[in-house]
Amino acid sequence: MTKKLYSYVLRYDDGAAPNPFWGTCTLTICKPDIRRKASVGDWVIGTGSKNSRLKDGNTYDLSDSVVYAMQVTKKLSLADYDKFCRQHLIKKIPKWFNRDFRLRMGDCIYDYTTVNPPTLRKSVHNQDNVKRDLGGQFSLLSKHFYYFGDEPRPLPQELKHIIRRGQKHLVFDDQATIKKFEEWISKFTKNKLYSQPQLRFEFDLAPSDDQISKCATRHLED
Repeated sequence: MTKKLYSYVLRYDDGAAPNPFWGTCTLTICKPDIRRKASVGDWVIGTGSKNSRLKDGNTYDLSDSVVYAMQVTKKLSLADYDKFCRQHLIKKIPKWFNRDFRLRMGDCIYDYTTVNPPTLRKSVHNQDNVKRDLGGQFSLLSKHFYYFGDEPRPLPQELKHIIRRGQKHLVFDDQATIKKFEEWISKFTKNKLYSQPQLRFEFDLAPSDDQISKCATRHLED
């Protein structure tokens, strides 16, 4: 099957979408079109925003840089992802009041154990996000990923054409371009978190419904 590369601007990197923790990078909420269409073997990359706010309080133009890249190694329905997490990735199930930021940002936010439609767990999303989340139908999982967070890596000049300028996403099936990208990204260590999510600093305060509302609104906007 022909490999594809999906590219979009990751405007709000908070550790939930994508969720790079616990040895598996997952895209389970937000980006419904990509989650429906991407297949095992495809690449999904998120580039930085022109207005990325970092922990020093300043805003930076990171639009030419890769925040994360994942090659899809497994694709599950949201119901199957919930089951998979309960068996294999329990830490992806959010624990909103836990002091560990990574546990709070869990992306397995839909509980299919009791009812269908599923129950929304207390997490970074609220009811405003449900229709869009469930519209993506699938979770993308990767055991072959690169996560740079607030230390994104600039793309070389010959790959800058894969950057999406604006909303939605770009899709490439040009195998020469994808090979060049793979050659470049493979220079880094895979499955390594090089740094923290860009918005990690916002979660040092005690968990609150205001934080949920803020995350949910940003993700809808994104």
